Order: sequence, then C-alpha cells, then structure tokens
Amino acid sequence: MTIADVPAGLAAAADASLRWHPGGPFDLMQTIGTLLRGHGDPSIRTAPDGLWLGFTTPTGAATLRLTAAGPRADPAVEVQAWGPGAADAANSVPRMLGRDDDWSGFDEPAFHATLPRMVTEARRRNPAVRLPSTGRLIDSLVPTILEQKVTVIEARRGYRYLMYRFGTPAPGAGTVAPANLLVQPTPEQWLRIPSWEWHKAGVGPQRSATVMRALRSAIALERLAALPAAEASAKLQTIPGIGAWTAAEVVQRTHGCPDSIAVGDYHLAAYVGAALTGRRTDDAGMLRLLAPWAGHRQRVIRMIGLSGFRKPTFGPRMTIQDHRAH
Repeated sequence: MTIADVPAGLAAAADASLRWHPGGPFDLMQTIGTLLRGHGDPSIRTAPDGLWLGFTTPTGAATLRLTAAGPRADPAVEVQAWGPGAADAANSVPRMLGRDDDWSGFDEPAFHATLPRMVTEARRRNPAVRLPSTGRLIDSLVPTILEQKVTVIEARRGYRYLMYRFGTPAPGAGTVAPANLLVQPTPEQWLRIPSWEWHKAGVGPQRSATVMRALRSAIALERLAALPAAEASAKLQTIPGIGAWTAAEVVQRTHGCPDSIAVGDYHLAAYVGAALTGRRTDDAGMLRLLAPWAGHRQRVIRMIGLSGFRKPTFGPRMTIQDHRAH
C-alpha cells in the first residue's frame, strides 16, 4: 500500500498529520504486526486506504491511519489522526514504529559471527523489521493478562467479546475510518465490567481479578512507560497475578525491549530449543542457549520466527477450556 492509494480529501481532513522517515529499510506491517491480537483485533484494522488503529491518549481517544510512502531507498510513513487525542497519537508514531530500535550492535560482523546461520539468514532477508514501542501500558497489559494460562484461541475470543461489548467506536469510525474500529475501554470502564460479563467472555476469575488489581493503580501503571524496560518489568511483577511471562510480553510491546524473554510460555522454550539444537528444552535450557546473546535475546527469537522454522508437532497440546460452560 502506498500513499497514492489514499484519497486526497481524507488526508486533508485529518486533525493532525505528519510524514515520518525511518532513515533506513522499513516494513510497516512487519513492525506493527506484533501489536495485533489476531486478525480480528478490533483496535487495529487493515483496509485498502491504510492501516488503522484506535487507542486512548492522555488527551483523549484517537484514530490513527498509517500508510507506507516513498521509494524503497527512502521509505516514509504518512500519518493522519482524528479525535481529541489526534496530536498525541500522531506524535507517538515514530516511537511506536521503532524510531529508537537500534539494531547496530546486533548487525555488527563480530556479533553476527556468533549467531546460528538460521538467525543470520533471517536477518539478511528481513532488514526492514523494527521492534515497536507503544508506551501504552494498559493497552498491552489487559489483553496479555487475558492470555495467561490459556490458548491463543480462547484469549483472543474473550478479548474480542469484551471489546465489542465495552469498547467504544474510534473517532470517525464509519465515516473517515472503518466502521468496526474500536478503542479499548478506559481503566474506569474495565473496572466497571461485572463478573458475569467476564464469565461470558470465557475469562476465569483469576485472570479477571488480576486485571482489576492492576487497573486500580492505572495512573502508576502508565508511568512505567517512562522507565527502562527492566525496571518497568520488575515493577509490574509486584502486582499479584503478574509474573515474568506477562511482564515480558508487555515490555516487548510498550518498550520495544530487545532482550525480554517470555519465560513460562507454554511453547517458547521447546521452540527455541528445537530451532537451536534440534531438541526440546525447558525455560532454564532456553535461557542457557540464549545467554551468549544477552541484550539481543528477543531479536534472536524474532529472527527464528521470521526464518520460517517450525517445531515438530509432538507431545501434549494445551486444552481449550470454555469457562462459559461452568
């Protein structure tokens, strides 16, 4: 998608706009993709005229449209925003799209020489990927808590239910923006969701209680975005119900952390072990395998994913549970 595909009048009608130059290879969808909670994520929509996001800023809700522009040698992203938070949303785009994501250490020849060929080949084929950094703690934390100890299918089904039930239309939805673009509930709105609605969403009481505990300190949570990733992760883990896995999944998105590892993931350790050694391993084994690349461990995992490697399918699978039936 290029800026030539965007109706001129739509861009002119935006409440805020900018054109951002990444200053090097850049792939919009590869970068933003890790923020999606499945293809049906109501807060992120793809359409012929752009990639659309709805979220809340300190000055209010905003709708954001991103479109790739410029030649391959000098890529750019055209940004338009609507709503009370339009200026804040537009100004957040460079950071969100990886402006501060520095791959230079990873790409040093001496460092590359230590990496498995699978990883170096994936990096060679994917020079345009960036790690996104949204700075929006609550937008990342709530759906991550919903993913604790359940399958991705269950978690995303529950998230969609709650979004459609309690989310709000993004500014301009149905006019300038896709009609089904939604903004997550505010902390106050999340806290008002009754227990039976969590139940209908298939979210067990342990996870819903964790959301409630976390959001009672919503202002303090949002301040974590200004802290280094390791410190923000440690502070998140002081909240009962939030452990290393949840904190890592959050700071990967909010801080663009290049090193955080989702220890405790049901599949990750076995996947990394199979990719690097041909054998499954556990969390301790995964951390030992990744130790030589400390500081860039998340980059290594991202490259393994982009390499196309698939772990052999053997062993037990996590059972899909339906809490709505109880």
